[in-house]
Parts: sequence; structure tokens; C-alpha cells
Amino acid sequence: MKFMTSGVCSRSIEFDVVDDKVTNVRFEGGCSGNSQGVAVLVEGMNIDEAIRRMSGIRCGFKSTSCPDQLAKALQLYKEKNKA
Repeated sequence: MKFMTSGVCSRSIEFDVVDDKVTNVRFEGGCSGNSQGVAVLVEGMNIDEAIRRMSGIRCGFKSTSCPDQLAKALQLYKEKNKA
């Protein structure tokens, strides 16, 4: 899924979900080290756990962050793929 971010330096986030596990997270733009770190840390993590851990994280004075945007993207994915 490709998610267009809002309120952060990265422009978009792409990811896959396999058997309720987050995989292949790729950020376009933003802070390279941080986005690579987040991508590696959530690799293979249960989608609900990833959402729980990253929701509400802020970047400085911004009301969101790249991890928070990833959590929003994962939540949207869940809503669109209800079985």
C-alpha cells in the first residue's frame, strides 16, 4: 500500500502486510536514518502492535511524526481490508 503522508518531511510511505505482519516499509523523503530505523524495527511486527507503539508520536512541535504517519497508514490499511 502507498500512503501519502501529511505534516511530516517524508512524502509517502509504502508497505506490505503479510499474515497481519508489517513488511517492506519504505519511506520516500524525510530523515533517512530515522525512516530506515523505523522500517527495520517494525519489520515482521504484528500490525496492531505496530499501531499501538507508534500512534501519537510527535516530531518536535509538529502534531505528528513519520512513525505516527505509519501508524495512521496501517490503521487505514486495516479499515480497507476488513474480512
